[in-house]
Amino acid sequence: MSFIEEIKERAKKQIKTIVLPEATDIRTLKAVDIICKEGFAKIILVGNEEEVKKIAEQNGLDISKASIVNPETSEKYEEYVEYFYELRKAKGMTMEQAKQLILNPVFFGMMMVKKEEADGLVSGAAHSTADTLRPALQILKTKPGTKLVSTFNVMVVPNCEYGDEGVFMFSDCALNQNPNSEELSEIAISTAESFKNIIGKEPRIAMLSYSTYGSAKSEQVEKVQEATKLAKEKAPHLVLDGEMQLDAALVPSVGSSKAPGSTVAGKANTLIFPDLNAGNIGYKLVERLAKAEAYGPMCQGMAKPVNDLSRGCKAEDIVGVVAITAVQAQQN
Repeated sequence: MSFIEEIKERAKKQIKTIVLPEATDIRTLKAVDIICKEGFAKIILVGNEEEVKKIAEQNGLDISKASIVNPETSEKYEEYVEYFYELRKAKGMTMEQAKQLILNPVFFGMMMVKKEEADGLVSGAAHSTADTLRPALQILKTKPGTKLVSTFNVMVVPNCEYGDEGVFMFSDCALNQNPNSEELSEIAISTAESFKNIIGKEPRIAMLSYSTYGSAKSEQVEKVQEATKLAKEKAPHLVLDGEMQLDAALVPSVGSSKAPGSTVAGKANTLIFPDLNAGNIGYKLVERLAKAEAYGPMCQGMAKPVNDLSRGCKAEDIVGVVAITAVQAQQN
């Protein structure tokens, strides 16, 4: 059974309701057709019911098991506007702004999750990461005890001898542009928890750099070295090491040569990138050149499960991210 099939089976054990606010995107509707047939989650689409059904019908898609909610006609609209205004008025929000924003399907969907009328939300096929995460941070806030919201991607690489039978987590590939050492250590710790919760196995975390164990010297290298030190101090139970180059992290022969005695070198399944440039380029290279399945960017540190999609995603990617979001909601 593949990784994503295992996730779907886990999702079926406790069915959760996931909001998809991009209801007129054909990829979303194709995903809903698949999800409803496979039965691992309940779906709420946010949009104009007549328009959404027309697009689905024109494309031969069955979305009859999904609910469709229109913010303009919803009986919850006024309640959501009032709640959102109260939530944000100290930040300068006006009632008119609140009324306008709650008509936005992403904001409306976030309110459904906040009010526990849904368990999670997936967006990003037609929205930027900022347009997905901004309403999440404004409405849902962060999980108690979380210092930093970050993202991870689950990468499933076919015919791969590295990682956990070709399964990896990459972080942060979508949100934190140039994290400092403290932030990088928090990203590593959060991603380790996400790996254990979603993959169900022990994470082996490599703090990536263009240097291994001091083979190069620069501020960028020192940042990763300090982040590694901080992460080990905060979470000494984790199998975590760095700084190390990618080949040292993945390839046993290179790892034993460049980082002898490391508990991670040559065995890493969780890769922490030093900045957003490296992370975003890295996951897209693996997705396109290695023909990997790429699920995410998934968020960690939010009070409720909210996950982003790449705007280049396929319907099957949305299906996978919904399944992972449902499993996150079970744990939440």
